[in-house]
Amino acid sequence: MDAAVRLSLLDRSRTRAGEADSAALAGTVGRAVSAEQLGFERFWVAEHHGVPGVAGAAPAVLLAAIAGRTTTMRLGSAGVMLPHHQPLVVAEQFATLSAFAPGRIDLGLGRSSGFTAPVRRALRETEHDFASDLAELRCYLTGDAEITLHPQPDGPVPLHVLATGRGLDVAADLGLPVVVGGPLLGVAGDPEPGLAALAGYRRSFRPSAQQPAPRVAISLDVLVADTAAEAADLVLPEAWAMAQARTTGIFPPLDPVAVVRRATRTPRQQQYLDQTAAGAVAGTPDQVESRLAELLERTGAAELVASSSTFDRGALAASDAALAALFGRGSRTLPSPEQLSA
Repeated sequence: MDAAVRLSLLDRSRTRAGEADSAALAGTVGRAVSAEQLGFERFWVAEHHGVPGVAGAAPAVLLAAIAGRTTTMRLGSAGVMLPHHQPLVVAEQFATLSAFAPGRIDLGLGRSSGFTAPVRRALRETEHDFASDLAELRCYLTGDAEITLHPQPDGPVPLHVLATGRGLDVAADLGLPVVVGGPLLGVAGDPEPGLAALAGYRRSFRPSAQQPAPRVAISLDVLVADTAAEAADLVLPEAWAMAQARTTGIFPPLDPVAVVRRATRTPRQQQYLDQTAAGAVAGTPDQVESRLAELLERTGAAELVASSSTFDRGALAASDAALAALFGRGSRTLPSPEQLSA
């Protein structure tokens, strides 16, 4: 595997059946500590509201807890959903984080709406101009706004865009790196539309002070086990949760593999389960290495963001360790924003 490719984890604080939500948050912090020891360059957390299967609702708060337990690894949001917040407040939150973890904070931003109509109402969602909000937020962090940000960031807080479609255009226009996943990667379907979109991003990219050249990170489920069958089992809990969400509107906590196997499912649910499983990169170390090498070469990605989750925390930890080993990770010094922009 290309040692120049940066290696990251994205943890959404997935809840497990029979566990309190607090256990999911504790699991995220523990996973971050282990990721640093394994040599991952960056650890991302997400923002979801009112979702039974996700406890990660407040990225800035969760990152503060992780910052207190780690010392070298970069920490980021993947992401803060900017339509839910005022840009000034987000800038203040992440400037505060940079005071606790100088030089280690990254701010990934997305534009997804709330999961359900009640959640969208509770968030007071209105029409927002994502590009304008993003530009305003950057001005606060760089000191170019009419309001002086306090606290002042302790060093740069790099911005990243979680991009699909229009988000790629916004990132190119503002000169920002992107994190892409799902259909854009073409893992389980036609890769050509995604490749065309990434080519458009690179072609129209306008260099910025933060990012002199276009940069792509790819995000997808990656699970490694001793056998292909074991790896396929690790995919099942998340795939079943996605199938239920697509057919019932409820995204549930993760179930054990044995429960998923016994579950009665409709043909439509089976179809969604199969689609989600096909979109993951799962298998033995050799199988995963081969598939990732092809995907990284095809997309020209500079960073892999493994967004894996499964019910068995021990198996997930073993998968993280195996993935780190594929990339030859070990002890290392903190990568700077400049290094990570390469």
